[in-house]
Amino acid sequence: MQKTKLTLAAAAFIATLPFLQGCVPAVIVGGVAAGAVSIHDRRSTGVQTDDESTEWKASLSVPKQYKEYTHANFTSFNRRVLITGETSNDEAKAAIEAEVRKIEGVRDVYNELGIGPMSSLGSRSTDAYISSKVKARLVDSNQLSANHIKVFTERAIVYLMGIVTEREAKVAVAVARTTAGVVKVVNAMEVLSDEDVRRIDERTFGSRSTPPQSAPVENR
Repeated sequence: MQKTKLTLAAAAFIATLPFLQGCVPAVIVGGVAAGAVSIHDRRSTGVQTDDESTEWKASLSVPKQYKEYTHANFTSFNRRVLITGETSNDEAKAAIEAEVRKIEGVRDVYNELGIGPMSSLGSRSTDAYISSKVKARLVDSNQLSANHIKVFTERAIVYLMGIVTEREAKVAVAVARTTAGVVKVVNAMEVLSDEDVRRIDERTFGSRSTPPQSAPVENR
């Protein structure tokens, strides 16, 4: 019961972030989260820093003539950029993607911008709440580390990014698609072999990623 209360409280707090961002400096909100998660991230600290820099550069790259009619979010994970939100027309959508592709270090771009009016603050708050529920359910599943999955929601569509095994990807998709309020799941995760992910974990986390061998038992 206590665990449920804590999970719901965390979800409620995260849902308020879209309204707090205008009052709280982004460096405080982002810095605290990054400090907690980076220890358990399969990306190197250098790549994490590059991803944060890419998101900032991308947010500044929207062509001036489209800014008034565009609400765009840029999520970078392992140098792959996801663009979500809304813009006025296909020309604007293509122009925004072209600018993001110019950013140094970007490996790939997933342009998921919708064509239409900008979403309301209420809609964005709902999206943030959906993301928080998906993250909480990933934790509750006890089948993978939720820190290895980046969850972002736009117009009730959940986008998943991360460096995962095939099993972890299936678990994450199953959790997301069965979460209340989700209308669609877009899988943008990088799926590697178990061996490759194990190698990354051992390099990044050291012995912490390898559970100790059980001691033998002799019956008398």
